[in-house]
Amino acid sequence: MKIFLLEDDEDLSELLAYHLQKEGFSVICFNKGIDLLEKVKDERPSLFILDIMVPSLDGFRVASFLKSSPHTRDIPIIFLTAKGMEEDKLKGFELGADDYITKPFSVKEFLARVKAVLKRYGTLKTGGVINLGSLSVDLEKMEVKRGDEKINLTKTEFLILKALLENYQKPISRDYLVEYVLKKEVYDRTIDVHIKNLREKLGKEGEWIKTIRGVGYKLEAP
Repeated sequence: MKIFLLEDDEDLSELLAYHLQKEGFSVICFNKGIDLLEKVKDERPSLFILDIMVPSLDGFRVASFLKSSPHTRDIPIIFLTAKGMEEDKLKGFELGADDYITKPFSVKEFLARVKAVLKRYGTLKTGGVINLGSLSVDLEKMEVKRGDEKINLTKTEFLILKALLENYQKPISRDYLVEYVLKKEVYDRTIDVHIKNLREKLGKEGEWIKTIRGVGYKLEAP
């Protein structure tokens, strides 16, 4: 899952990104709120982590923009800040924050609270809606959308995508996909055609489906 991290302390930003990546998350770091708001026009993360005290556009104002947009209002927000006064926390929660972590904190606590928020939203569970770049994938309804636009996948294409999501960043073999999706016991080359069609339909997120020579495929953010 992808996380957008807004933090103007470069050392802290690098430290948090490093530990999040070790846990399997894809992280994009920003030191200015305006840059995050520009990026979110093209990509939809699973979580925003926002420092409040950043130059020009502070974390509160960034959160206000995010919660006012139908494209991002359902994405969870964690505030990360040195401000620990009660009125600041209340303002953060009034803006729709899901958690408020006050500096200083331990990396272990930080990671636990990130995972707790994502679990509440179902993005770390099988089932529910998973964000994939700017796409939302509803595993229960078998629907894929980019904003309000529905992407029409065949049942086979959706099952391939589901298998790749369930094994995110892990290579899965063609034989596994043939057995899991096509329900066949012998290799069927049509699985490669389905992968090709899926990549085309998913657009830029289709490039996340990597071919692993001699093995099969894996899904991984660039």
